[in-house]
Amino acid sequence: MAGPQMAKRIQLEVTTPEGVKLAAEADEVTLPSVQGEFGVLPEHRPLLAGLRSGIVSYSSGKDVEVVAIGPGFARVAEDKVSILTVHFMKKADVDPIVARKDLKENEEELTALGEGAPEEARLRLVAAVRWAAVRLELYGDPPPPTMLLGHEAPLIGHEDYTSALPEPDNAEPAI
Repeated sequence: MAGPQMAKRIQLEVTTPEGVKLAAEADEVTLPSVQGEFGVLPEHRPLLAGLRSGIVSYSSGKDVEVVAIGPGFARVAEDKVSILTVHFMKKADVDPIVARKDLKENEEELTALGEGAPEEARLRLVAAVRWAAVRLELYGDPPPPTMLLGHEAPLIGHEDYTSALPEPDNAEPAI
């Protein structure tokens, strides 16, 4: 007589340029794709998705954990979710004062850009504003959503601003 089968689990792994930042088992994972949030359950179809800065949530039983990620990519295959991203942060690591300062400074710089400013500069600042806003959201004090929409309006038609991402704080210079 066979014993009860164990429920399948999802292996979740988040990797940044500095290495693996999170390895966990989960029953369900929710990701912020560039097209909107989506969930992954065991036996999900294979998928490759572009990710925007946002919150990743994953649950094990009744416990739900949340982390912040920057833009990147997710690969879903064989009950594994692999996330490659530029930024990663746990709630305990968020300094709300630094995040608010970053948000304010980058918004001011973005507002100061004139109409003829290079698109690369605008994209870099929008990415920095989003990352600061996501950290505040993870902390539990998100800025109003309209703050981002106003800055992103000139970018309508540009699906991907991730190419203008700032380098991670401790990244080594490119050779």
